[in-house]
Amino acid sequence: MRTIGLLGGMSWESTAEYYRLLNELTRARLGGLHSARCVLYSVDFAEIEQLQVQGRWDEAGELLADAAAALERAGADLVLICTNTMHKVADRVADAVSVPLLHLADATADAVLAAGVTRVGLLGTAFTMEQDFYRARLAARGLDVIVPDAPERAIVHRVIYEELCLGIVRDASREAYREVIGSLVGRGAAGVVLGCTEIELLVGQQDSPVPVFPTTRLHAEAAVTAALRP
Repeated sequence: MRTIGLLGGMSWESTAEYYRLLNELTRARLGGLHSARCVLYSVDFAEIEQLQVQGRWDEAGELLADAAAALERAGADLVLICTNTMHKVADRVADAVSVPLLHLADATADAVLAAGVTRVGLLGTAFTMEQDFYRARLAARGLDVIVPDAPERAIVHRVIYEELCLGIVRDASREAYREVIGSLVGRGAAGVVLGCTEIELLVGQQDSPVPVFPTTRLHAEAAVTAALRP
């Protein structure tokens, strides 16, 4: 099995999910006591969050690029950025390593298209929902992407940073997300991309009348497939 490099800590709540999923999926495929070969570089999310808020994306990109290079030196054969939002600097990270960067949006698009869905609603941080770096990547694969309206985007973003990233899961927030999902479906979404790795801590398929695409799990599945490829 190839070694998977995890660029995590953004937040550690979802990075822990990555670790669990990678090991569960590896055991499911190989059986017995098998677990995933992986190395983790976990950053201080408070530093990253400040760079996000201040729009200092070049600095954030340099920080993550250095971390990715450290993963390669530690033996990583492929690299995952364990956050949707920081794929804004994915090109900078990819340029810093000679091993493949497995892009989260590509793994998501593959799953959406395989399900026969072409129009999806996107939930994520304000950066992911409002900027082009993620939506455009999905659109380039032939997907029609819609996002919540401004008040709904504010709710989705607040819950991520003020609750989920701190390990807080509230029923009231789950209900608010259900309402946002319902609104997206009412606007024609035939599927919903859970485009923030923490969102899966709050909602899942049981909270949506249309298929949901959990990006953390999809990314982990793609990573294990790549790591086990002959």
